[in-house]
Amino acid sequence: MEIAADEDEIIERVAALDIGKAEVVCCVRVPAPGRRRRQEVRRYSTMTEQLLALGDWLTEVGVTRVVMEATSDYWKAPFYLLEQTGMQTWLVNARDVKHLPGRPKTDRLDAVWLCKVAERQMLRPSFVPPVEIRQLRDLTRYRVDLIEARTAEKQRAEKLLEDAQIKVSVVVSDLFGVSGRAMMAALIAGQRDPAVLADLARGPMRRKTAQLQEALTGHFTDHHAFLLAKMLHRVQTIDADIAEVEKKIAEHLAPFVGDTLQRLDEIPGIGIAAACALIAEIGLDMARFPTPGHLVSWAKFAPGVNVSAGKIVGTTRTGRGNRYLARVLGEIAVAVGRTKTFLGARYRRLARRIGKKKAIVAIARSILVIIWHLLADPTTRFRDLGVDYYDTHINNNRRVRSHVRDLESLGYKVTLEPAA
Repeated sequence: MEIAADEDEIIERVAALDIGKAEVVCCVRVPAPGRRRRQEVRRYSTMTEQLLALGDWLTEVGVTRVVMEATSDYWKAPFYLLEQTGMQTWLVNARDVKHLPGRPKTDRLDAVWLCKVAERQMLRPSFVPPVEIRQLRDLTRYRVDLIEARTAEKQRAEKLLEDAQIKVSVVVSDLFGVSGRAMMAALIAGQRDPAVLADLARGPMRRKTAQLQEALTGHFTDHHAFLLAKMLHRVQTIDADIAEVEKKIAEHLAPFVGDTLQRLDEIPGIGIAAACALIAEIGLDMARFPTPGHLVSWAKFAPGVNVSAGKIVGTTRTGRGNRYLARVLGEIAVAVGRTKTFLGARYRRLARRIGKKKAIVAIARSILVIIWHLLADPTTRFRDLGVDYYDTHINNNRRVRSHVRDLESLGYKVTLEPAA
């Protein structure tokens, strides 16, 4: 009976790809007369014509599911081409396909092993968003990369000024604000008088003229001016590129996003740019994540479970997930911590008890749960519970016990008497 049950679970016609930069090794397993299964392995180039020929062969033998490992970015071309043929295309995590120790390892054997594991349905597919979301993801991720490049260039400029003993960043909070840019432009133009440079300050910075004169007294040379000019030009170029990418993101979102951006924008700490990044990373269709817990687990914002003999083994770290998603969620959580909202109050309570870093992860998890509900039901709207929710809804006895424990931990003996 167990053998029959196993046979029912086997996928009849399955293929597996071992993908490299220049070559794809494909293993196909299909039914054969009797109880055996027929296996065939072929090699194809990763050029377009060869991949199309691979798709024709898989269609000819009636393959219903194609499985491949997420190898660098090399999996994308075969995945996208085979996806268009209508076959069920799965991308799987290489960690889930562990090669048995002691066995020889070649591309052919890897493809065969992956195919055998796949036909018995021992793998889980990774989340690959649809085409529209993939294109949006390319834009939002490139925007993040541009911002990182701009930040690096600004840091180089600040280090260059430090080399010239120009300490403007000590006085000015934003070196690349209106006042800072004006001073740097004057330095590049040849102005070296600290009084003249300090007089370029605008707004509230006018009150710091004396400090600016002292900070602008250094040994800025033509050598520094040449390098600083190149750095400022790079920053301005990246600024223009970021603006163009953001415009393209808005154009790309308009046809299919509806009022989702506005509903996500109602969550504290989330702006339009962050909402775009969130949609790009998790998509709009929450059918891929049956519950909020599935989304949180996929994003690696849920603690791991490793229990042996009833004891927790090692740590319960969340693991490494999507770094772009983790970045935007972390920024949102930090921004929420400064707000007078329910999530802000929760962050501050957790930060006091478990530390800021763990509190950020906990708030990011809560935000993911809220986002799941908003995307799963288009009629749902976010409603803040209020900064005083804990004070007005937590049981008074629980608060009393908490205060008593805090005082006893400080060495006091507490006796409670009800007020008259």
